Amino acid sequence: MKKWSILIILLSLALIFTACEPGAPPIAEEAQPEQAQPEAAQPEEPAAPPPTEPPPPTDTPEPTPEPPTATPEPTAVPTLEPLAADPQEIEFQAADGFALKGRYYPAAVNPAPMIVLHHWAPGDMEDWNEIAFWFQNRGLSGTSPNVGAEPWLDPTWFPPMLEDRSFGVFSFTFRKCENGCSSFEPAGWLMDAQAAMETAYSLEGVDQLQIIAMGASIGADGAPDGCFWLNDLYPGSCLGALSLSPGSYLTIDYAEAVTAVDEDGYPVWCFYATGDGESSRTCKSATGDFYQMYEWPGSDHGMMLIRPEIDPSAIQLMLDFVEMVFEIE
Repeated sequence: MKKWSILIILLSLALIFTACEPGAPPIAEEAQPEQAQPEAAQPEEPAAPPPTEPPPPTDTPEPTPEPPTATPEPTAVPTLEPLAADPQEIEFQAADGFALKGRYYPAAVNPAPMIVLHHWAPGDMEDWNEIAFWFQNRGLSGTSPNVGAEPWLDPTWFPPMLEDRSFGVFSFTFRKCENGCSSFEPAGWLMDAQAAMETAYSLEGVDQLQIIAMGASIGADGAPDGCFWLNDLYPGSCLGALSLSPGSYLTIDYAEAVTAVDEDGYPVWCFYATGDGESSRTCKSATGDFYQMYEWPGSDHGMMLIRPEIDPSAIQLMLDFVEMVFEIE
C-alpha cells in the first residue's frame, strides 16, 4: 500500500513538470456557441401630417408702371441718295436679241414709283420727253430738244404736278420705229414692250412694287400686255395700265390683257374717241372689276387726245390715275 502511494505521488509530480515546460501548447478552452446578434432597429417614418387647406391667395396689387422719363427716339429709316436728274440713255435687248434704246428719268427720291411710257406708231420715245419731265418733277420741263413742237411737247398748259411728288419715268423706242414706225412688227413689238417693263423694273432707284404702264396706239396695247407679263415674272410689281386708243395691235387681244391685269387686282383705264372705230370697239370689248373707260367725241387717236382743248383733260386723267394707283393723298 505504501508502495502504490509513492508511485502515485511520483506520477503526479511528473505531470506537473511537463505542463510547466516552455513551448507547451496551451490548454484549449471549450468553444462557446455563437449567439445571434439582434437586428438593428429601423427608424420608423414619421406619420404624414393631416392634409390642410391651402390658404387663399392674397390679392396682391399689380405694380403701376412708371411713366418713362424721356421719349425714346424713333428708329431711323435708312434712306438712299437720289440719282442725278439728267436723263440716262439705256440700251437693252428684247427676248429675240433685238437691240433697243430707252431713256430713264430718275426721280428725286430713292427708291421711287416708276411710270413706263410706250409710244405710238407715228412717233418714238421722243414724243414723251416733256410728259416725262412733268412726272419727274425736277425742274427740267421745257428743256427737251423738240419742246413745243406738238401739244404733248408743250408743258405750259399741263396741269400742276402733285406737290412734293417725283416719279421715275422710263420710255423707249419700239423696233424699227425711230422717227415713226417704218413697218408693222406686232410680234416684235410685244417682245419690246415686255423687255421695256423688265428693264424698268431693274433700274437703280426704282421701287419694284410700284410700277405702272401707259401708252398710246401700239403702246396702248403694250402697256397692259407688258404689265401682266411683268406680274407673271414678279408678282405685285405692276399696279395697273392706262391705254390711249388701243387696237389689239401686239398679237394679244386687248380684252384678254385687261382681264389678266384685272385678275391680279389692278386697274386698267381705256381712252378712246367715238369716231375712232377700232379703238372704240377695242375699249368696249374689255371688262373687269377695276376697268374704266373714258370717251371723247371726234376721231382723235393716240397722242392726239393729249391736247389742251380736250375736255375732260386726258393728261389730267393720267395724273388722276397715278394718284389713285400709288394711293397719294
